Amino acid sequence: MLMVTMITILAIPATAAEYSVNGADAGNFGKPTSVETSDVIGGTSENDNINRSKDSAYIPPPFGSPSSNTSGTGELMTPNIADENYESADNSSVVYPATETSASNTVSTAFTLPDGLYYSDGSLGTLKIPALGLTVKVYENESLESLAKGAGHFKSTSCWDGNVGLAGHNRGVANHFGQIHTLVSGDRIIYTTLLGTRTYEVFYVGKISETDYSRLQRSDENLITLITCVRDVPELRWVVQAREVN
Repeated sequence: MLMVTMITILAIPATAAEYSVNGADAGNFGKPTSVETSDVIGGTSENDNINRSKDSAYIPPPFGSPSSNTSGTGELMTPNIADENYESADNSSVVYPATETSASNTVSTAFTLPDGLYYSDGSLGTLKIPALGLTVKVYENESLESLAKGAGHFKSTSCWDGNVGLAGHNRGVANHFGQIHTLVSGDRIIYTTLLGTRTYEVFYVGKISETDYSRLQRSDENLITLITCVRDVPELRWVVQAREVN
């Protein structure tokens, strides 16, 4: 009997379990986070244009306050501050201080780039120091290649308006700046470029650290700054500064 029962069970074919899946009603889905916009402005339907940007966002009222759950209450997150005053949500006027525009906060320095200011021989200009009998061509950047030909223009400085910084050797066959430390106040320096010729008068001669670049800072005043090494003192530099004279 047991044998007959087992045979009967094994003879019945296996069938898959049946499932029934019913989709949720359309109304049970969450609303989309984006907003469908239409060409109609000022309508009342959900699909009309709605401002979702930050300038319409509110900082909510304090938790537990009478208006904490009221839509459209609180402080505007990004009020229009182009005007001096704006109206907050509670109709109180908020005044912003005027922007400070005093001249003391404005930094304006003259600077001229060398673009298009090269002569046919590749030089940027000509430097003359009558007290030293010196006439030398000026080439862009303070590289060894430039200094071998003449004076080198510090590329971080202006090449005309403002502070013009020039470097030169003080020994060897190209020792063009070898005697600049002998200049005195009142000596003249003449600099010519495609933009014209300027005459400067020496007002400073001294030694600076090799890492001191303060004399090369930009300036509204037209200056020329000459820098060379101090013989046998590698950590120091001679610097001569002159300002434009009429």
